[in-house]
Amino acid sequence: MTASRTARERVRAELTREITDIARRQLATEGAGGLSLRAVAREMGMVSSAIYRYFASRDDLLTALIIDAYNALGETVEQADAGCPREDFLGRWLAVCHAVRDWALAHPHEYALLYGSPVPGYQAPQDTIPAAVRDTIVLGHILSEAHHAAALTPAQPAPPPPPSLHADADTVRAFIPDVPDDVIFRGVTGWTAVYGWVSFELFGQFNNAIEDRRTAFDHSMRLMAAMMGLAR
Repeated sequence: MTASRTARERVRAELTREITDIARRQLATEGAGGLSLRAVAREMGMVSSAIYRYFASRDDLLTALIIDAYNALGETVEQADAGCPREDFLGRWLAVCHAVRDWALAHPHEYALLYGSPVPGYQAPQDTIPAAVRDTIVLGHILSEAHHAAALTPAQPAPPPPPSLHADADTVRAFIPDVPDDVIFRGVTGWTAVYGWVSFELFGQFNNAIEDRRTAFDHSMRLMAAMMGLAR
């Protein structure tokens, strides 16, 4: 009984993986809005009713793809951070920034699924949150550890966050623990800059403007590091 169940589970896992692999290829040709369970079933040689035993709806398949993409990006960022000395906060920040950009350039359609236009009619469930915040947690650890090591030295003073933002800072503090509000908003600004830059590059806003994009990205991330106070 156990062996039979294990075999069935293995077959189900393999078919689920094949379905998501085909769906990722669909993203490249049809976009997330054009994702179709019936089209996936046709490519697999499966009757359309059978695929619903694996994913009950298109939205369930989209959710699986989103979680997979967030986890892949999160793992890439975590590995980049882990490869740096713990006390090299600037090096860790730059490694993480380049990891985000490199992953996005290597997986443009999955990046677009996460950070492109929302898919009409789709509402991401809570299930996506643990995977979605993996990269954010890495940044939070860098800033929090730098703060507690007295290694945050902003290049210039900045106006303090207004009191009305204290509640928002408290929410974000779950990812950047035990730091004051100004560090929270420096971190939010820096992290937004990473994804803003990557999105501009990936979606064509830098065309005919910035050619040496890797160097420009590195320089911009160093500017963000100076703003946050991450110096060597």
